[in-house]
Amino acid sequence: MEAITNFSVRVVQRWLPSAFVLALLLTVIVFVLGMVVGGEGPMAMAGFWGDGFAKLFNFGMQMTLVLLTGYVLAMTPFVQSMLTGLTGLASTPKQAMAITIVTSFVCYYLNWGFGMVAGAILAREMGRRVHIHFPLIVAAAYGGELVRGPSSSIPLVIATPGHFLEAQIGIVPVTQTLYSWWNILLTLALLALLVIFFMLQKQPAKIEVLTDTDDDDKAPEMDRADMSPSDRLEHSRLPTLFLGLLAAAFIIGKIVAGTFSVNLNTIILIFLSLGLLMHKSSAAYLHAAEKAVGAARGIIIQFPLYAGIAGMMTNSGLVTEFSNMMISISTPATFPVVTFLSAGIVNFFIPSGGGQWAIQGPIVMQAAYEIGADPARTIMAFTWGDGWTNQIQPFWALPLLGVAGLSARDIMGYLIIWLGISGVAIGGTFVLFALFGA
Repeated sequence: MEAITNFSVRVVQRWLPSAFVLALLLTVIVFVLGMVVGGEGPMAMAGFWGDGFAKLFNFGMQMTLVLLTGYVLAMTPFVQSMLTGLTGLASTPKQAMAITIVTSFVCYYLNWGFGMVAGAILAREMGRRVHIHFPLIVAAAYGGELVRGPSSSIPLVIATPGHFLEAQIGIVPVTQTLYSWWNILLTLALLALLVIFFMLQKQPAKIEVLTDTDDDDKAPEMDRADMSPSDRLEHSRLPTLFLGLLAAAFIIGKIVAGTFSVNLNTIILIFLSLGLLMHKSSAAYLHAAEKAVGAARGIIIQFPLYAGIAGMMTNSGLVTEFSNMMISISTPATFPVVTFLSAGIVNFFIPSGGGQWAIQGPIVMQAAYEIGADPARTIMAFTWGDGWTNQIQPFWALPLLGVAGLSARDIMGYLIIWLGISGVAIGGTFVLFALFGA
């Protein structure tokens, strides 16, 4: 395993382009496939790309704000002291790995947006305080991203009355999907495998350590005697305190009214409120935000590219062609396995669970109905497949990489091997169902 991982790391570091270049290459591949397989002309493909380009503007802004507000919250004195306490529990690289993996996995399970920021920040703090190969611990922090928990959109959607496939498949409760006995066991098994895999990794001969320091995160101090009236206002706690309390009052009101739900917008608002309340002034908040904006540059420039790719995949019929091909080789028993694999492949080109479900979901569920496959397992197979290939899709790693200051090639060598291990575990679960009909 060590030899395979080391080989994978070397190959990826040498041959994998940057996440931005990879997005450009995927654009070219889908453009060509749309003409060869879909039979569309170049101008039509250009039109599909342009139609899709703006589709992720809203989602891209949400992701940027999740990263920015989470990053700023992590730089508050209170959270920094908590992280210091948590990292203080680790005195060896293996202890640092174990704490980072378990913590980030739990955070990802609760909410993927929260886990994305929490895992990246914790990995960075561990990298500051423990002599460890920094790309390795960042990869370990990202490994838990594949887990499907309470914030998984697809199982939640099909459990909600009025969803767009209700006439086709009805309401499928989360007790049959997310909280089924086998899915809970699979989740625990993946956590155990993740810990074992990364704990077995040896530090390379040439360790790359994190070079930034705590001082980089501190806002420059000013002598109060030298402050102008505007400076005093910027360094006062009152403006940020008022806005933070305003946001907190809105959240509390929603909770009291029973209308609060955990989603990207509420996570952003919670992060914003806590950051404003915990930073000592607007100057300190904006200093932290300045660093966070730099970490978000990958999201800002690349999300529209993937939206364009999704537009070409959808409108050229490539998703339908691929789904129908996979369906044609399936039986009722093997259909969830095939669904898992097909969702994983399509996810590489359309890395958005909700968007992919809207495109591929109706095709898959209609086929499940006609074949006689179990709908709940088919849905979870699709959900796991959608998350599985996130491990080698830089789209979802961009926020984490932004916080860590690394590129995709720094961590993908480890994640390719983890992709194989997790794929065997997840796919193997559905194979067992196919073999034994449990």
